[in-house]
Amino acid sequence: MASETFWNNREQAQKLIDEAASLRKKVEPLLEAEKHLDDFRVMAELAAGEPEAEQLKHQKELDRDLAKFAKDLEALELKVFLSGPHDRNNCIVSINAGAGGTEACDWANMLLRMYQRWGERRGWDVEVTDALAGDVAGIKNATMLIQGENAYGFCKAERGVHRLVRLSPFDANKRRHTSFASVDVIAEIEETSDDIAVPPSELQIDTYRSGGKGGQNVNKVETAVRITHIPTGIVVASQSQRSQHQNRATAMKLLLSRIYAQRLDAQKAEMERFYGEKGSVSWGNQIRSYVFQPYRMVKDLRTGIQTSNVQAVMDGNLDDFVSGWLRAGCPLKRMVGVKDEEEND
Repeated sequence: MASETFWNNREQAQKLIDEAASLRKKVEPLLEAEKHLDDFRVMAELAAGEPEAEQLKHQKELDRDLAKFAKDLEALELKVFLSGPHDRNNCIVSINAGAGGTEACDWANMLLRMYQRWGERRGWDVEVTDALAGDVAGIKNATMLIQGENAYGFCKAERGVHRLVRLSPFDANKRRHTSFASVDVIAEIEETSDDIAVPPSELQIDTYRSGGKGGQNVNKVETAVRITHIPTGIVVASQSQRSQHQNRATAMKLLLSRIYAQRLDAQKAEMERFYGEKGSVSWGNQIRSYVFQPYRMVKDLRTGIQTSNVQAVMDGNLDDFVSGWLRAGCPLKRMVGVKDEEEND
């Protein structure tokens, strides 16, 4: 970075600056933790030579500081688990309502709100790039772009089927209903990335008018963009931005990310022929159950972590579930292709 020619290539320079910042964020907290640990040792040695009354006073202060230190150390430890090639990338989260009509669409909308609140808690930028409303209520599907530090590393823990049990507000007889929605999480791949290249001849780009708010330009000019990858049939769309150019850039990121994820899934499927089959997305294969009636509980079926504070979870308090999954070491086992006994969860 100190080179005279560093800024000759602005794009490459920005990549190096981002990489350097990322490395600093990994190293500096560790050095800070080591410094705090040395301070605690010195405080304990000094307190040992004081009168008993003073020792008790210092013990309380030390216990309080150690509790905070342990919490900070736990957050640092979690970052160590995020060692995948794209864990620090932004991510794309897709939510799809399962079978069940209006009830399932409402559940998908509740999950959308939950992830938006979780992103806000963590200081991420969450943008809904595309959404299809349900016939009566809720959404049939939605796509979000989540931007922030280690967004994909944390969000990938949410990939799977989510199950809801509650008294349906859409049932006049107030019967208990079970609904399903699937959540898919993929890492955002930049158009300039070396991981994947798509020739323009394989793309079909369509423009259309955006709906909803945005003023005269959005409603009268074809600002929304839909891109189809002809060989795979993957279709992505973006209509959240005010200009066609911005929507095209967003849609292109979505497309490259989906193609890359599809190729990874194909490689995993080939591996699973030798290391065991993956469970289907259906009843009995959900990763988490949210029960509102007859009792209140959210339970992660992969790790066994559960809570009765359903409202806090629906308001975005997901950190316990995500950290529990990361500590289980699932991603590391899948990276090396070792048979994972928890894969069917």
